[in-house]
Amino acid sequence: MTTVWTVDAENPDPRDLETPARLLAGGQLVAFPTETVYGLGANALSDEAIDRLYQAKGRPRANPLIVHVGDLQCAKKLSAAWPDSAERLAQAFWPGPLTLVLPHGGKIPGGVTAGGDTVALRVPGHPVARALLRAAGVPVAAPSANPSGRISPTLPEHVLGGLDGKIAGLVSAGPCERGVESTVIDLSGPQPVLLRPGPLTPEEIAQVLGIETDQLLLSAALGADGPEKSPGRMGRHYAPRAQVVCVATAAEAEDWCRRWAGQGQRYAWLALEPGPGTILLPASPAGALNALYKNLHKIDSDIIEYVVAQLPPAEGRWLAFRDRLLRASLKQ
Repeated sequence: MTTVWTVDAENPDPRDLETPARLLAGGQLVAFPTETVYGLGANALSDEAIDRLYQAKGRPRANPLIVHVGDLQCAKKLSAAWPDSAERLAQAFWPGPLTLVLPHGGKIPGGVTAGGDTVALRVPGHPVARALLRAAGVPVAAPSANPSGRISPTLPEHVLGGLDGKIAGLVSAGPCERGVESTVIDLSGPQPVLLRPGPLTPEEIAQVLGIETDQLLLSAALGADGPEKSPGRMGRHYAPRAQVVCVATAAEAEDWCRRWAGQGQRYAWLALEPGPGTILLPASPAGALNALYKNLHKIDSDIIEYVVAQLPPAEGRWLAFRDRLLRASLKQ
């Protein structure tokens, strides 16, 4: 049975976090809210805790973890180099939905980094996450709190739906503000590289770095040489049980819906514009991102068999939304 501690999202009482913080520091698994999604926390310095995390999620060992810390100084202590680019981005976006990939110089166990020489670091912006990190006093590896490959949780009930009984506890504090995983930037090489699109756009990152957006290379989605440097890059991710089909036009979406209806299949049409039988998402990139996982979880609960989604333009503000839909549509 997973213990649930309900806390105030804006002003958590430190006394409510004493037990989950102690469990985290002691090597147990505790889920907690961030401004992106709920994370499944484990002491990043404990091999035993990291083993428990991979087992609970059913996560491939080649998929690295993001290490969450309470402040900038803690992040610097876990990296072997801190370039000017890291300082600029941290000052602009931390605490917040940005993960920086940097060389670790052996300061983090190999189980966290998938055996690679870099570590993904983030200072989350959620008041509960930051208070819990301060109370635990250890860096916390925290992938999304769901079975591997499935839809990330943005509500406490999503966490329990996938991991109840498999983890020690859940710090419950309502919905996540952003609703999608952090933007990941690799700063370990000669040029910044966008590894995973997220709430922060390439334009926002490039502006802070003083470079053109096209210099922030969007690396190949699959098939990278050597260990992966970031999560969310190993094929099918963020996926409901239903088969997801991505299309370019509304006409294509209508064709799929007619086909499934003729076969007597249960289906859903995720759309940014109203149409017959659509599940309408907000038309803004931030709104669509925030609503995506919530609707995919509802699709799961409604036992829908097929989902069609019209992809938005391949531009910076829509990259994260497109990425999540395309990965959900992959076969494996």
